[in-house]
Amino acid sequence: MAKECILVVDDEEDILELVRYNLAREGYQVISASSGEKCLKKAGSEKLDLIVLDLMLPGIDGLEVAKNLKSDSKTKHVPIIMLTAKGEEADIVTGLELGADDYVTKPFSPRILIARVRAVIRRKKKEETDDDMSVIQVHDIVINSHKREIIANGKPVDLTFTEFQVLYYLAKRPGWVFTRTQIVDAVRGDYYPVTDRSVDVQIVGLRKKLGSCGRYIETVRGVGYRFRENP
Repeated sequence: MAKECILVVDDEEDILELVRYNLAREGYQVISASSGEKCLKKAGSEKLDLIVLDLMLPGIDGLEVAKNLKSDSKTKHVPIIMLTAKGEEADIVTGLELGADDYVTKPFSPRILIARVRAVIRRKKKEETDDDMSVIQVHDIVINSHKREIIANGKPVDLTFTEFQVLYYLAKRPGWVFTRTQIVDAVRGDYYPVTDRSVDVQIVGLRKKLGSCGRYIETVRGVGYRFRENP
């Protein structure tokens, strides 16, 4: 049975081979790149289902690569898992803001990496095949989950992958209060290390981009967030 194609990007040959070996053993088609430039070139020419991207790369670093991938219409919908030795929250949050879907820090367990890969691919497939609530309208916001389009006050709004996921999750259940942990679990699945900062940053970005409609996302002190039930 044909498996998904995954691009692995790392300048350390040992790490590259370790990731490549474990993914291939699970039946995935694996191609590799040792630099940001090579990654962008292969991403533009190959049909990819996922990219495992190291942040510490020579030349164009991983964050810049992610930014380029998410700004290109050909690659913006390809999920990205960041693979990095950096554990600092700022780097993780920056990657998520750019549209990365998950991250694994070095040294890592191949089993955890495989679990993350499966979870991201599973979510992508579900989005592509799930017809339930494909278009919802709440107050002045219209959300099309299949086209990944947002219209607020009659105007299109450009959101990152993660911002879209958070907004869609909250807007599907107006009035419900969700903790930061619930939001992260719903958007990214299991095994994802939760930080208050990562969720808060997405909410700040959403409110800013939604303009006056940003008021519908309410902070519930000491608990989390909810989408306002009444206009």
